[in-house]
Amino acid sequence: MQTPFVRVETIDTVSLVTLARPDRRNALSLGLMRDLIGALDRAAASPEIRAVILAADGKAFCSGHDLSEMTGRAVPDYRLLFDVCCELMAKIQGIPQPVIAEVQGIATAAGCQLVATCDLAVASADAVFATPGVKIGLFCTTPMVALTRAIGRKRAMEMLLTGKPVDALTAAEWGLVNRVTPPESLRQETLRLANEISAASSFTVGLGKQAFYAQIDLDQPKAYAYAKEVMSMNALAADAQEGISAFLEKRPACWSGR
Repeated sequence: MQTPFVRVETIDTVSLVTLARPDRRNALSLGLMRDLIGALDRAAASPEIRAVILAADGKAFCSGHDLSEMTGRAVPDYRLLFDVCCELMAKIQGIPQPVIAEVQGIATAAGCQLVATCDLAVASADAVFATPGVKIGLFCTTPMVALTRAIGRKRAMEMLLTGKPVDALTAAEWGLVNRVTPPESLRQETLRLANEISAASSFTVGLGKQAFYAQIDLDQPKAYAYAKEVMSMNALAADAQEGISAFLEKRPACWSGR
């Protein structure tokens, strides 16, 4: 499926969602963000889809917001832009399927936010990450939210205050991406990770993703109180009973998705 700014393909149980504005380094225009939200909604509504890969055409993954939409506007225009951006980031973490960023080239400002927001990320060795808004007088305040949660305070502050780029190996060391691969292996490695996830129960993966984000900002006693209730209910699920029985009987599990 092709929209003006996003292309969607299905590879077995994986939805490959590609940002398709290579001429603008896949900048997050209002139209692109809305197309991307629509693609994620369709993936969420498709029980056959077990994982989503977020990729990009061209030499850049995403250069951030489209600055041509950010000059000479009124406050309501800027609020709309950032409202839709926040909706997109919430959507990525809100759908049941894990979303994996497949990153090549630059991921800057809101593009870096996009990577930090995705559940997992695989980066090409040539990928570069930065939050350079401070250099143009527009601090990367919304990217800061995802970045701080991914890499911690001191590292995030360094990126935000200096705007200096971080290479792929440093991004992996800091926890911004999961792994780094040679450029020629990027798609293969990302699909391998997506297919590993797809082998598990879709019900269990969706429940686990929801629980992860629900507990992450709770203090430890509240997190354990929440997690034990989720796990108790999970134990009643058909797939949990099937998985436990399959393990005990030394046979492959047959998932029902419930």
